[in-house]
Amino acid sequence: MIIAITNQKGGVGKTTTSVNVSAAMALMGKKVLLIDTDPQAHSTISTVANPERYERSLYDVLMKRGEKIEDIIVRSNIPGLDMAITKISMAKLEPSLIGEIDGHFRLKDALEVVKSKYHYIFIDTPPTLGLITLNALVASNYILIPIQSSYLCLEGTDDLLETIEKVRRIANPNLKVLGVLVTLYDKRTNLAKDVVERIRRVFGAKLFKTFISKSVKLEESPAYKESIFTYAPNSIGAEQYKKVAEEIMHRAKS
Repeated sequence: MIIAITNQKGGVGKTTTSVNVSAAMALMGKKVLLIDTDPQAHSTISTVANPERYERSLYDVLMKRGEKIEDIIVRSNIPGLDMAITKISMAKLEPSLIGEIDGHFRLKDALEVVKSKYHYIFIDTPPTLGLITLNALVASNYILIPIQSSYLCLEGTDDLLETIEKVRRIANPNLKVLGVLVTLYDKRTNLAKDVVERIRRVFGAKLFKTFISKSVKLEESPAYKESIFTYAPNSIGAEQYKKVAEEIMHRAKS
């Protein structure tokens, strides 16, 4: 099962969700791979000790420089979670692949040799709808869309949904929206509740039942290269991401 965690807006919790949902699945005994496709490399930095010591990264795999994806998969600091690392060099990928006939399919092709080894593969994507994100969508079975509970939460959503439809028509007809996850939720404010209702009107049953609350612990855990489950196992963030992981398993089966 390959799930792209995607939203072209920045600051909506893509990396936080990628890391902590992956960690939750691993704690449940699943074999999990997290792929970092964002040139900012936040998932890599958040989960791997001294990632700079690795010479090669996902960029080298997708540029077909002789490396296979298993060559850049490392053990993360999170028990049971493997990590396909990236570096800032990933920013050079899009201009390098422009005009390449298989440019949209590089990640899908690379994953063929490892996808059967994992129960779940999550892909953390950059905050754009460029060629890197298209590679993630072409390679995936499902999309999970984190949306921040803010006034402008739905800005750009039409572009994302249009891109998903294009990918379905051209390259990946089986791609499905697994769900929409509300992040940075503050239940004390009327604005947050109003925003959730707006999101529900647009996405209906695709909205996850669990919301991710604003949390200092969730913000702190990447600095210690830990998931919320080891950094603050009794926190509300740990409880919520465990529930999200359970929802994902249920939705992916149905």
